[in-house]
Amino acid sequence: MAVRHSLGRGLDALIKNGTTAGAGQATAAGPTPSVLKVPVGAIRKSPWQPRRTFETEAMMELVQSVKERGVLQPLLVRPFGAEYELIAGERRLRAALEAGLTEVPVIVMSAADGEALELALIENLQRQDLNVLEEAEAYRLLAEQFNLTQEQIAVRVGKARASVANTMRLLSLPAEVQQLLATNQLSPGHAKVLIGLEIPEEQILYAQRAVKENLSVRNLEKLIAKAKRPPRKPRAARTDIPPTHLAAISDKLHAHFGTSVRITPCRTYANGTKGKGTIEIDFFSNDDLDRILALLGVALD
Repeated sequence: MAVRHSLGRGLDALIKNGTTAGAGQATAAGPTPSVLKVPVGAIRKSPWQPRRTFETEAMMELVQSVKERGVLQPLLVRPFGAEYELIAGERRLRAALEAGLTEVPVIVMSAADGEALELALIENLQRQDLNVLEEAEAYRLLAEQFNLTQEQIAVRVGKARASVANTMRLLSLPAEVQQLLATNQLSPGHAKVLIGLEIPEEQILYAQRAVKENLSVRNLEKLIAKAKRPPRKPRAARTDIPPTHLAAISDKLHAHFGTSVRITPCRTYANGTKGKGTIEIDFFSNDDLDRILALLGVALD
């Protein structure tokens, strides 16, 4: 059985299948692309970089490593006039700048915009550097900027089409929910449940509740399912006082107390249990209350 690469063609295959160039002059791609040393100031950052967040602690560790050992893995760049544009390796470039390096190792590759984005995306996915929203945004760029279908994107990154589709759907969530995802306060599993809600305000409300109460994905599912459940139908019951008799009693009480009186009769349910009845008597002042209490024969002293 053929083994399927986890990320489509893979970064190495994409480099070897493309065109490499030494010091800006194109040559036929060989099995091992040549590594050059170029000034860090001659490399501009990629407009197609899918990664937006760089964890401070991890960056500090990388800077320290670069100070001690240099940049061990070459950056991938493409020609840009007399300089170069970064395709993959922004963390290493940032670390080199922070460490005070003047030169970094690079592999120069001729790549169109779509190929540059594809390479940047795959390199970050291989390193698991992208959060789920950055991954979704990268897929959106591939779809919108380069007219790729979800199926074509899936083939390029070596994932199932359904996985690509579900990830892209995260971009439909409100900004408040996306922020909770980007900061890992919510998981993609939570987000998938929230997408099932049609009202953005509800998505925000349940997202905030999931964070506040530290709800698992399963508990969030149960909570939303319970909220969606239609109200229970009232149990079948019959009133114990016929309506005509109830009206006659209400009239007599109204005449006796000189104020409105409402009667809710007790009920007998289908299983034979009884439901309570109530009587409400209106009053409009303390004196009125004293009058009614006197009529009821209730003394307060």
